Amino acid sequence: MIYHCIRFTIRPDVPRETADAIVQGMTGQNADNASGVFGRDFGGEYEYGAVNAVEDLASYEKMMNDPAHLEVDRLGLPLISKFASFDITDDQDPEMDAKIAAIHRRRFDAHPDLVELIDDLDEYIGSAAPGRHAA
Repeated sequence: MIYHCIRFTIRPDVPRETADAIVQGMTGQNADNASGVFGRDFGGEYEYGAVNAVEDLASYEKMMNDPAHLEVDRLGLPLISKFASFDITDDQDPEMDAKIAAIHRRRFDAHPDLVELIDDLDEYIGSAAPGRHAA
């Protein structure tokens, strides 16, 4: 099982009704092969968070490239100031980090507009950060 987790904060200049509309869209965007939760983030410096659970790497890649997920990224990233992602797995494969990084590399290669949106964020860290893992 792989748990993909994100935490983020909306830019202070984004009108609350705009942020609320995007957040509402994120609430229902789980891909067919993923289950998860999205909501307010407590106990840290972020406003919102999400955790998606998938069975394996193939399901993880399908989730990351699901059209609904990509659409939420394209609508939501311009509204975000700080973003962090991380993955937790019970899989004992010592190459899991490299395999997850490769999924993100393929995703960013296929959708370079996402990298441009990410480059505009004040802070973007974690498992999904482009250019953070060797090829």
